[in-house]
Amino acid sequence: MLSFFAITFVPLVIFVSLVLPTWLVFHYLTKWKRMKMADLGDGMIAVPREDLEQLRARAKDLAGRLETLERILTTDSPDWRSKS
Repeated sequence: MLSFFAITFVPLVIFVSLVLPTWLVFHYLTKWKRMKMADLGDGMIAVPREDLEQLRARAKDLAGRLETLERILTTDSPDWRSKS
């Protein structure tokens, strides 16, 4: 009867030496092809359009809030910008 070590070690060696490298190669080849198909410039990342639209909407909301805050601060303390 085989020992516990032999039963677990052999499949682990097979997995680490054959399956894992193949899996990693195909994973990163797929990522590379997606980036290439997106025709991105240097340093850019692929982001789904829905996420980009949500981020753009959030940025507009935050810009509006900032303008409102600046307006309130200017009304309460006109020289607030020069204090910092």
